[in-house]
Amino acid sequence: MHVSHLALHNFRSYGLVDVPLGPGVTAFVGRNGQGKTNLVEAVDYLSRLSSHRVAGDTPLVKAGAEQAIVRAAVVKDGRTAVLEVEINVGKSNKGRINKSTLPRVRDIVGLVRTVVFSPDDLTLVKGDPGDRRRFLDDLLVLRTPRLAGTIGDLERVLKQRSTLLKTAGHARRGSSSQDAALSTLDVWDTHLARVGAELLAERLALVEHLRPYVGAAYATVARGAGRDDAAIAYKSSFDLPHTAVTDPARPDRAELTEAMLAELARRRGDELDRGVCLVGPHRDDLLLSLGTSVPDGEPGAGTRLPVKGYASHGESWSFALALRLASYDLLRSDGDDPILVLDDVFAELDAERRVQLAELVADAEQVLVTAAVAADVPEALAGVRFTVAGGEVTRDDG
Repeated sequence: MHVSHLALHNFRSYGLVDVPLGPGVTAFVGRNGQGKTNLVEAVDYLSRLSSHRVAGDTPLVKAGAEQAIVRAAVVKDGRTAVLEVEINVGKSNKGRINKSTLPRVRDIVGLVRTVVFSPDDLTLVKGDPGDRRRFLDDLLVLRTPRLAGTIGDLERVLKQRSTLLKTAGHARRGSSSQDAALSTLDVWDTHLARVGAELLAERLALVEHLRPYVGAAYATVARGAGRDDAAIAYKSSFDLPHTAVTDPARPDRAELTEAMLAELARRRGDELDRGVCLVGPHRDDLLLSLGTSVPDGEPGAGTRLPVKGYASHGESWSFALALRLASYDLLRSDGDDPILVLDDVFAELDAERRVQLAELVADAEQVLVTAAVAADVPEALAGVRFTVAGGEVTRDDG
């Protein structure tokens, strides 16, 4: 899979730009603030309908405009399709394939698959649990696009249920208004348990599938590391049923639903006091850990420590890179090369890690690189180069 042409209208800093692309490596080089990251951000947006830089869509629309358009010609298995997303300020976005409007814009998700490496990847290790949940959910949707609907359903359930918790918590105890809110809350508990169990089951299976790839990737990018040094584990907001612990790749959704309902009943008092949902996938985390360097047979051997708070800066960077590389390898194992985006990542790495990363991704079908200076792009990623300056994107044929 690769993008053969990218066109933007009122997207970020660009009023109008057309860029021919192709398989192999394409590098966009320019000083910070010139718009090089905006180009690769647009490709990634087509993949997930969200940006790796901002939470909402409004910043993606050029200042003063009401609408932005991202259009790309995508080649897969020798066939070309033109994908287009219309981003509308204050209104619903629209998606099109070959000029035909889709029933739902999210139907475009997964038709392009990207893996983005960026300086912000360090938040996967050092950031809040929400950053790691988003990492898992983005990867889930790329592998199984229908899960975008499940995640959207969960967000709507949580919003409605949070409103009910606040209403019931503020109402006078035993009043008719509180009784009505609590009765309705029972219904939304059922919705939360059903949708939450579906997403939880998918995340558990994903972590199980991703685990060996993370170990292998960390051993590749971290000096002197082995495959067993890096580990990931899923942390649920409640005790998982036995089958989900012993066979996380195939958890029983009915058991997860019942376990979540039981925990919701147990924590209801706390939720009413605080007015927030305390149980569900939105409270979970992906635990990252590293093995110690204590030799086998000595005290402390086999001990693992959480990466957050214990790992050095270099180890944290290596783990973040390993998570992205593992995502790429897992998607590739599904039978289709995702598009790799290396957004200003080489400036954050020392010379040895630059070479290692470049060699690892050089054989990808399409690699899009951004860099402030040409010297930051390793020789292994020599390819087509564009200079980005003053809103212009110019191919460098020299």
